[in-house]
Amino acid sequence: MRPINKAIIHCSATPEGRDVKTSTIKGWHTAKGWSDIGYHYVIELDGTRVEGRPIEIIGAHCLGQNKFSIGICYVGGMNKSMSKPKDTRTEEQKVSLTELINELKSKFDLSVNGHNEFSNKACPSFDVENEGY
Repeated sequence: MRPINKAIIHCSATPEGRDVKTSTIKGWHTAKGWSDIGYHYVIELDGTRVEGRPIEIIGAHCLGQNKFSIGICYVGGMNKSMSKPKDTRTEEQKVSLTELINELKSKFDLSVNGHNEFSNKACPSFDVENEGY
């Protein structure tokens, strides 16, 4: 197992309520020439947690941070018109994300960060630090 010291939370940058599936995100990533989806986990609108890239394999989700991190993406992150970032997480997504973070923290000594802490982006469209992970 590779050393892991952080979980980085992302959003799919899709409009509020659009039911984008993990397979669609994987298609976006492989169309860029990537070998697989860049995230290790995706939280779909209904809270379903889907495993993406195996955590043993370095992700492709945060430039300069992939080697020691786990990438987690929730579906959403933009308002309906795609004009502004927005925390669009459903209650089911919030519960699923919290459960996943707790499971990962029981296995790894890691910090939990938003993508925006490492890049000039709004992603994940909420303040991860205020969530108390």
